[in-house]
Amino acid sequence: MDHPVTPPRQTLTPERWIDAATELLVDHGIDQVRVDVLARMLQVTRGSFYWHFRDREDLLRGVLQAWRAHATEQLTRRLESAHEDPREQLRDLLTLPRRGRAATRAARIELAIRAWARRDTMARAAVDEADSTRIGYIAQVFSALGFGIAEARQRAFMLYAQLIAESLLADHGSPTQRQDRARFAERLFQQPLS
Repeated sequence: MDHPVTPPRQTLTPERWIDAATELLVDHGIDQVRVDVLARMLQVTRGSFYWHFRDREDLLRGVLQAWRAHATEQLTRRLESAHEDPREQLRDLLTLPRRGRAATRAARIELAIRAWARRDTMARAAVDEADSTRIGYIAQVFSALGFGIAEARQRAFMLYAQLIAESLLADHGSPTQRQDRARFAERLFQQPLS
């Protein structure tokens, strides 16, 4: 007599737990990122969590590491390798907030992590490190455009602040207005002050 074959349960990877934790963080805030909530969400027992993580803090560290890897390290490498011309790199930077669903998701994660960082030192350290690394990369672009180190850092900070604002205000104005703002910012940021 044949017995029905039950499909094997999908093994959850640490990355799947981290993705689920990130979803909870974005949709419900850091207080809801708990092992019991995640286990219910993933339809597994709490015990399977402990195969991958020592505790909740270990998971949260993983969330921050995944965010850093994706939103800072991989993105910077991709931008650097896409163009040798710093003007093209600047243009790419200015289009980041308008890159569809991926940009919207990245902005939501960024906002959730920044909210978490207002009350948690581990998250604050991760945000500070990301900001410093990103501003450093943008300063290199401005240096390659011929600006001195001090001015390149100032321009990098201003551009970075503008990118964050554009991400948060992604729906402000029509697509044409958003493109016009990016073109204006490109001209503005390349313009010498004197």
